[in-house]
Amino acid sequence: MGKSSIVFALSFALVAVAVAQNEPDRKRMVEHQLGADHFVAGGSVKVRQPVSGDLLAAGGSIDVDANVNGDALVTGGRLRISGDVGQSVYAGAGHLDIDGKVGRNVRVAGGEVEIGPKAQVIGNVTIAGGQISVRGSVGGYVQAGAGRVLIDGPVAGDVVVGSGHVELGPNARVGGKLLYRSREELKQDPAAKVAGGIEHVLPRGGAPGAEPKQYRFARGVRWVWTAGMMLLAVALLAAFPAFFGRVGTTLQSRPGMSLLLGFVLLVCVPVGALVLLITIIGIPLGLLAMLLYLALMPVAYASTGIGLGDWVLRKYKSDQAARLGWRLGAAALAVLLIAVLCLVPWLGGLIGFAALLVGLGALLLQFKRVS
Repeated sequence: MGKSSIVFALSFALVAVAVAQNEPDRKRMVEHQLGADHFVAGGSVKVRQPVSGDLLAAGGSIDVDANVNGDALVTGGRLRISGDVGQSVYAGAGHLDIDGKVGRNVRVAGGEVEIGPKAQVIGNVTIAGGQISVRGSVGGYVQAGAGRVLIDGPVAGDVVVGSGHVELGPNARVGGKLLYRSREELKQDPAAKVAGGIEHVLPRGGAPGAEPKQYRFARGVRWVWTAGMMLLAVALLAAFPAFFGRVGTTLQSRPGMSLLLGFVLLVCVPVGALVLLITIIGIPLGLLAMLLYLALMPVAYASTGIGLGDWVLRKYKSDQAARLGWRLGAAALAVLLIAVLCLVPWLGGLIGFAALLVGLGALLLQFKRVS
């Protein structure tokens, strides 16, 4: 993103809010063209015309059939990119398919991710997901973390994988080294080739012996942070029970829009603050924006716990759902549950990221309602 960074940040935020206001109309698609950059959001998004600059898209279902000269920043429930992208692809989706040429790097996350056989990535690939397959060609390295990973195409550099199941298909041609971290042995087709050799590393706790000190320290920090988030959720709910009741209702009734707006906020604020910091006159505003942004992160995470706790009470203990004491206890336990789910191998990071995004989006929707 070049000179249009601040325009991108502000305009896409407006696009997302416009979609939020028209959410009942699932077929509605809101588009903005600012210079060479194209911004689009909606329930079902189709990009059929070439984009001469950057593409920013969000929606339930997204099809990018046209070529994009710049970067593609895309998030949705289902995403398919069959056109060529001149720069890099940054994407998150439940189901994600890339089948075109990418001029630089691919950095994506999703439940199911496929770099198709027609794909050609000139640079590097970094993927996090539940199930990953790389069938196209990669000019650099591949880094992947998932429940299942399949490499079945040419990779010029190293392949570094953390997965429950790792497989090399018959078309795999790894020019560098394959390093995989898994409790299972590699499944390798006889036709697959790895020029730099294969190294198998057991996950933490996979081999006998004392746990390294740095792991024990990191685990201790994680649980201290979780305890802090539980206390924050309790404090916020105790101070503003009605407000966070509305936040919880929003999380339950509009989870998709909360996720979308959370992603927009996560991306837009740092970009806008950076532009302000570059202009000397805007340094105080830029610093203030970043401080507020950082302070909002734990509040958003705690908000998701509050919303989840309220939902559980309404579903299983409806007679106590309005009592503050019960809500406080449910919020604390919900934050603890999210923290435990974040420990799930390969998918835990996505769960924590999603919890942060939906909390951010739900908070933004409350402020939009007030304004």
